[in-house]
Amino acid sequence: MNASERGEALLREILDSSEVLMTPQLRKIARREAKELKSASGEEVLELCNLLIEHGGGGRVRRQEHGPAYETRMVAFNLVSMHRPAFALLNWRELERLGRTLDGWASVDHFARRLSGPAWQRGQITDARVRRWATSSDFWWRRAGLVSTIALNERHLGKGDAVRTLAICEFFVDDRADLHVKALSWALRELAIRDPDAVIEYIVDREDRLASRVLREVRNKIETGHKMARPSDAMQRRMRERRPD
Repeated sequence: MNASERGEALLREILDSSEVLMTPQLRKIARREAKELKSASGEEVLELCNLLIEHGGGGRVRRQEHGPAYETRMVAFNLVSMHRPAFALLNWRELERLGRTLDGWASVDHFARRLSGPAWQRGQITDARVRRWATSSDFWWRRAGLVSTIALNERHLGKGDAVRTLAICEFFVDDRADLHVKALSWALRELAIRDPDAVIEYIVDREDRLASRVLREVRNKIETGHKMARPSDAMQRRMRERRPD
């Protein structure tokens, strides 16, 4: 069975399923395919995944809140991330081709955490390319650029990179789009696990510009380890002490 035939079979399996396929089930399908395609070339796997993305909107659509190709995109993104030869081929052109139908937070976050962020962390795409996404006129590519910073600071991937993370965050300081505010909080909280001092200095310097949600959640994360916790008196005092005169 060639890539095209396998892709067609996967499309039928996913879109004709009698049940709603949730993320764990979609990852299981991707894991199975990665195992069966272990000896396939990276080019073949990318061809298959692009077929899933291109034609995934057909058939009976169930998860409208995530867009018509949610299930097939999730399998495609996970399959590429699990197949080493395919992942090794990811450059900005391949990533933008795989991400051409991004249309919601779910697809963006899977794409950025599974593909673009790790590819950036491994040097397969440049800082300039991520900056280009983060400043794009396309809302979803902007979020993809910001969420790509997560891979720089996650313990199982990066070693922590305050300089590159904060350079991307800077494009969103004055952004008040809800999904961008949430992503900025997420990016800073992830970095705070690795380099809390850099994050504290960053938010203190921009306290009058950052959204209140970002300030609240990041401070909570640093002090309590949880974004929803109320900052303690000690944390508030520490933040005041770090403010420039």
